[in-house]
Amino acid sequence: MAKESFDKEIQFLRMLVLTSGAYNRQQFSERLGISIHTFDKTIRRLKEIVSSTYQHLPQEERKEFAETIRFSYYESTDPMLLFLFRAKSLKESESQRISLLLAAMNEQALTAMELLDICCTSQSSDLSLPDEKTIRSDLKYLEEVGVISRQAGARPYRYRIQNDLIHGLSNKELYDLYDFVDVMANTQVPSVQGYLLRDGLKKHLTRQHAERHAIEPFLYKYHYYSRILDEAHLFTILNAIRNRRKVRFLYFSPKSEKSYASKNTNPLFEKDTNGKVEKTLPLKVIYDHQYGRWYLLANGREGIRKYRLEGITQIEEDESVGEDVFENRLNELHAKIQYSWLIDTGQPVKVRARFYNPEGSAPNFVRERVWLQGQWGQIVQEDEHSFIYEILVNGTTEIKPWLRSFGSSCEILEPVQFRREMIAEWKEIQAYYESV
Repeated sequence: MAKESFDKEIQFLRMLVLTSGAYNRQQFSERLGISIHTFDKTIRRLKEIVSSTYQHLPQEERKEFAETIRFSYYESTDPMLLFLFRAKSLKESESQRISLLLAAMNEQALTAMELLDICCTSQSSDLSLPDEKTIRSDLKYLEEVGVISRQAGARPYRYRIQNDLIHGLSNKELYDLYDFVDVMANTQVPSVQGYLLRDGLKKHLTRQHAERHAIEPFLYKYHYYSRILDEAHLFTILNAIRNRRKVRFLYFSPKSEKSYASKNTNPLFEKDTNGKVEKTLPLKVIYDHQYGRWYLLANGREGIRKYRLEGITQIEEDESVGEDVFENRLNELHAKIQYSWLIDTGQPVKVRARFYNPEGSAPNFVRERVWLQGQWGQIVQEDEHSFIYEILVNGTTEIKPWLRSFGSSCEILEPVQFRREMIAEWKEIQAYYESV
């Protein structure tokens, strides 16, 4: 995993995906809150990433920047965040040094001093040589992210590549594992680790001369190309929750005209931003699978707050709080969202809806979907033509898209105001289809 944040690149890639490249340089710069010069520099950086990522491929399989970013229908993956993480947002010396360390530890277990000798004799002469402290820092980082493991025994400790998974399984088991990871990484909640594991398994099987059809058995296409980008902040937030620490970040609401602000170190060139500095205690992270959005639920001066992860930039951990304080805030949150369809903290209201069974002898997919997706709601009445579903939920805003997705198979019965809203919406939709 990369050490540096990708705030600027993430916001740039999200805009590029969502606008399909419709913005010109000036519009991109204004939206991001950066200069055109910085925009051009970012473009060059991303082009270099594409070039370095695919340099090992034959010429005919290499990808151009526009092709990589705009459409990857079936490698949907090269999801954008994986694209950045794979590129190792590291300095050139770090990138080369870590590559040397991994190559050396792939053959045998080595000590920090042995690895230092290897780096000093193998690293390019135009790069500065590392010292023992730098090597130990690299080893600690690689161990934390699970790339290497420290062997048991007395000092000096020996480190080796963590590849027991690959060597402990037969080829058939590796194929089965790859198929499972491939399906899960592409159909469930997006996860960088899932893509990295799939990528690593694919490379290993390719080195074993696996047939192409064996490692590309499925094709995928995402509806939300940019949703995995928000995962960049997820691990920082989860770590803060685990350690009961507050976080500080610059937040841009979805309604903001800008989505990023450059960090100017020269006071002569400081610019006002539309972002708001937030300091809050993170309590819970929720993923909305329907719209591909990550939400942070937190507690600050104003009580419970909700943030979209796509608007968070420059995040960092702050001071810690006591366990009792954290538990009290978390209990308050759970009480508020007990009946939330997603994250709504409004007043609970009982929703009653009639669902109509499909005609004929076909499987009752309507009932199966309600049973599967209806959360804690219950079917309270049923006959051969329809059934009535009830649920107590915080407000009707969040459950409305789900009910509306059933079309003519769903009729809202209560509350009356919600029923009227739905009638008005369907009349508006009907008007769109009237003859001209």
